[in-house]
Amino acid sequence: MTNRLKVGVVISGRGSNLQALLDACTDPAYPAEIVRVISNNPDVEGLRRAERAGVATETINHRAFENRESFERSLSDAMEAAGVELICHAGFMRIVTGDYLSKWHNRLINIHPSLLPAFPGLNTHKKALDAGVKLHGCTVHYVREEVDVGPIIGQAAVPVLDGDSEDSLADRVLTAEHKLYPLCLRLVAEGRVLVDGDRAIVKYAGPFDPNILLSPAS
Repeated sequence: MTNRLKVGVVISGRGSNLQALLDACTDPAYPAEIVRVISNNPDVEGLRRAERAGVATETINHRAFENRESFERSLSDAMEAAGVELICHAGFMRIVTGDYLSKWHNRLINIHPSLLPAFPGLNTHKKALDAGVKLHGCTVHYVREEVDVGPIIGQAAVPVLDGDSEDSLADRVLTAEHKLYPLCLRLVAEGRVLVDGDRAIVKYAGPFDPNILLSPAS
């Protein structure tokens, strides 16, 4: 496929969602390609996943910078040098600031392991179990300055089962993440997502997975 959207992925660790995106991009008909993977931590499995897929990698260690802004400028410069048009955060464990977000406004998406706006932040699976919810899941959204807030592109729901532990629930959610993120990236790359204020409006004709919910078209 020609004119594929050039995507950069930012990670901090093992890169399982990165792998789901890499796998999706092996399809020549998929409308996006990953051109750069950057980690803020050296020697993590996610970098090796990208290297095995033939994708250029880079480590930009946030510890080498005096503040968040200088780290983010280096990250942004590296993405621009690679020709990146859209950034995906995939297990990137850093809070980002306004300058970086302004530069990549509506060109930066993230996956979070809960059905936002429920359970933002860390320890989402423990929070879900403690709250006694019957459905849990994950959300792909545009990134804004407030943590885990931004127009929602899609969500995938999983049941919370009797006897679930944090680990068993996390495993079920992660399986859903690996389906949801490539779908949402495809929709963005195809121009099927329109950001209207605090909402992301998705025009999608299926086929539908009954466990995946997309922000409806107006």
